[in-house]
Amino acid sequence: MIEWVTGMVEGAGLPGVFALMFLENLFPPIPSELIMPLAGFVAARGQMSLVLAIIAGTAGSVIGNAVWYEIARRIGSTRIRRLVGRYGRWFAVSTEDLDKAEAKLRQYGPVALFFGRLVPAVRTLISIPAGLAAIPRPVFYLWTLVGSALWVSILAVAGYLLEEQYKKVENAIEPLSYVVLAGLVGAYLWHVMRARRRS
Repeated sequence: MIEWVTGMVEGAGLPGVFALMFLENLFPPIPSELIMPLAGFVAARGQMSLVLAIIAGTAGSVIGNAVWYEIARRIGSTRIRRLVGRYGRWFAVSTEDLDKAEAKLRQYGPVALFFGRLVPAVRTLISIPAGLAAIPRPVFYLWTLVGSALWVSILAVAGYLLEEQYKKVENAIEPLSYVVLAGLVGAYLWHVMRARRRS
């Protein structure tokens, strides 16, 4: 996986960073914790601008989240809950998950949106209850932009500063990425089995 992400970042440049971050926020099989540090590595080697890499990653993140937010707003709470009730177990989401997330968003609003961008998995999922709760668009997009920019910047700068250790980090991340992927698959299957038992 790391070779494919590296190839995309090095071969496609800024459009590759944008596309990967967009896809990561639509359906997160590739974590931003892998994408943006690699973009930072590439920037440190002079193959792209660090600032532009951060802008591309942030734009991909915001637009990816906007897709879920706008879909949720358009479809509405009743129809989304019906879909989640029927198919949610296959996506590791239950109506209870939606209820909790929506309640938190109504209670904490911008704070939840901001900090939600810094938490794995929540980064993507929080956009759906934000749309269901009809969080105003200016609020959603402002705090999604601020939170995403902060997270993307931290990861890209970390990769940039580690440039000298690129080969060591690459060798360490490769096996670690498989461990993380196996953990995600295991957690997904466990959640699906739990959801099926509940239903």
